[in-house]
Amino acid sequence: MAETTQKAAGRRLKVTLVRSAIGYNKTQAETVRGLGLRRLHHSVEVVDHPAMRGMIHKVRHLVTVEEL
Repeated sequence: MAETTQKAAGRRLKVTLVRSAIGYNKTQAETVRGLGLRRLHHSVEVVDHPAMRGMIHKVRHLVTVEEL
């Protein structure tokens, strides 16, 4: 059942926080938290859809992204 759920969800991205949001705009720090990132070198898997791509684009200087 887990396989069908993952297939239905589509492609996934691994997002890793590599720079601190301290010193950047408050909305960028909120976006990092919205992605589920809590500390440096913390990684999360997110579904690849336009809203997530927009969030990643907003903080692209703070994160790295890998396709899974």
